[in-house]
Amino acid sequence: MTYRVLSAKALLAAGEGAGAVLGLETGTGIASLGLVAQGRIVASLARPAPSHGADLPALVAEVLSLAGLEFRELSAVAVGIGPGSFTGLRIGLSYAKGITMGSGIVIVGVPSLDAMALCAQPSGAPQPGLGICPIIDARKGEIYASLYRVVGDALENELGSLVVPLNDFAARITGDVAFIGESKAEEACAIANANGGRATHAGATELRHRGSFVAALGAQRIVQRDVDQAATLEPLYVRAPEASLKSTAVNPKEGTHHGTPRGRADSAACRS
Repeated sequence: MTYRVLSAKALLAAGEGAGAVLGLETGTGIASLGLVAQGRIVASLARPAPSHGADLPALVAEVLSLAGLEFRELSAVAVGIGPGSFTGLRIGLSYAKGITMGSGIVIVGVPSLDAMALCAQPSGAPQPGLGICPIIDARKGEIYASLYRVVGDALENELGSLVVPLNDFAARITGDVAFIGESKAEEACAIANANGGRATHAGATELRHRGSFVAALGAQRIVQRDVDQAATLEPLYVRAPEASLKSTAVNPKEGTHHGTPRGRADSAACRS
């Protein structure tokens, strides 16, 4: 089933009735926070975060100060659930759960690649048919990635969240496409162009607003009364955590092997 999100402008309008929503994105080494209220982005910031656990409280205080709001004025917190750094995702989600349990406000989990895709849209009218590929470094020679398509006033997700080798993914992306992300997205852009694609790269400036689009996607869902339960909300890892793989390993002498991590895709499925 195709996952559909509204364009940025319409998305903010759709969440106008949600109140003040704080957005947190901690799936990479850059913490991105934002706050939306009354159908607009009122504060955004992005900071390198050597330790998300130690840095988040001060960053939340900073974004609230930029918005001119008090903690008690928040109506909800939206949090990026991944894919991304396992440790960063767990810290961000734990912090968001702590906020909701301590204050009674609602929580919404937002797939991180959805928020990144919205960051890549041009400031004017989106180009019909444009492909948007958000990319996060997954280490081990792989990337977390997805492919979205601009259709009318919406973005349609065509692939879901994948973990794939960078070269295999980028070599199969053709046509007009905007890659968004840090160094791995830039590498993917170069590979796509070398294979005859028409690719561009959106980087740090656009990504600064990841937290704000996490908040905006959360606000839209709140208006639709589609919220999560803090007790059951979990990260979207896509690749199984290393500890999980080790715990499910079977003795090789018995002729068995590790299972395929959830979400891994055949690279042939990445055709644009």
